[in-house]
Formats: sequence, C-alpha cells, structure tokens
Amino acid sequence: MGEKVGYCRVSSRDQNLTIQRDKLKAAGCTKIFSEKKSGLDGERAELKRCIEYLRDGDMLVVTKADRLGRSTGHLLKTIEDLKARGVGVVFLDQPELSSNTKYGALMLTILAGIAQFETALRAERQAEGIERALKDGVKFGRELLLTPDVVADIKTMRKDGALIKDIMAKTELSKASVYRALGPAG
Repeated sequence: MGEKVGYCRVSSRDQNLTIQRDKLKAAGCTKIFSEKKSGLDGERAELKRCIEYLRDGDMLVVTKADRLGRSTGHLLKTIEDLKARGVGVVFLDQPELSSNTKYGALMLTILAGIAQFETALRAERQAEGIERALKDGVKFGRELLLTPDVVADIKTMRKDGALIKDIMAKTELSKASVYRALGPAG
C-alpha cells in the first residue's frame, strides 16, 4: 500500500485549518497539503500540487467531499482521474463516498448520474432563456467598438497624418482594432 496523503481547505483567510489537519494526522497522513481558497476558485495551487504528488497505490484523504470538489461534476472528475492513476480517495466524515468501497463506488455512480442530469437541465433552461431573450430583441455579445462613425474617424485621423499610437490613445482601441478599421491600405 502506498502513502496516505491529506488535503484540507477552508474558504476564507479567517477560517482555521486545525480541525481538518488534526483529523488527517489522526488518519495516518504522512503529508498534508492545505490552503485557504474558495471552493469555487479553479486556481487552487495546493490541490494541484497534491494531485501531482500522488502516485499509484496512494490514498488521498480528505475530511469532506466539498473540500475537494468545486461542484459535483468537478468532484467526480477528480476522483475518476485519480482512480485511473491507481489512487484511492477517502472522505473521513463521509465514508459512504470513499472510492475504495463498493458502497462508495455506488454512491459516486449515483452522484455522477445526478450531476449529468443537472447539467442537462441547466443547458435546457439556458437554451430556453436565450430563445426568449432573442424573441424579446436582446442582443448578445460585446458592444461593437468599430462602429461606422469610429472607422470614419480613424481613417480621417490617419489621412491627416496621425500616428497609429496616437489614434490608439484617442480612440482607446488596440493596435489590431485600429489596423482593422484602416483596412488593407492601413
């Protein structure tokens, strides 16, 4: 059997990691990665380091599922990725979700089905909302910056000898946008 590696996380700087760390140490973790980051934050550097550290035969130990995943889908993908590498996952406070038992495998399969169903419902609602908004005349996407008036102004400034950097400053447009407005004659 490999190493027991712990991961703990709290959502804000003023929260304390002590309780989670103590539980992970009591469970026999020899290395613990920890961070203070929101679960919604996709940039969790310590989680990334933890996952990179894990090897075939290791066991990732976490107190609760919500400490590991941003969402049900993210949690399940993380567990599947680890499983494919031969790494098990144990949740100390939610043993029914641990990947190393047949009951945990069943619960994770059920959660995967629910996550897939939620994704389909969300996509359906989004499509209905977009359709409704289009019927109501809502315009999607960024506001067009290169309007015909702006393009005419850019061409006039350039014809009058203005430098590209000066046109950029005056119009607050990027160099690419200014050249796009000027066209091939640029």
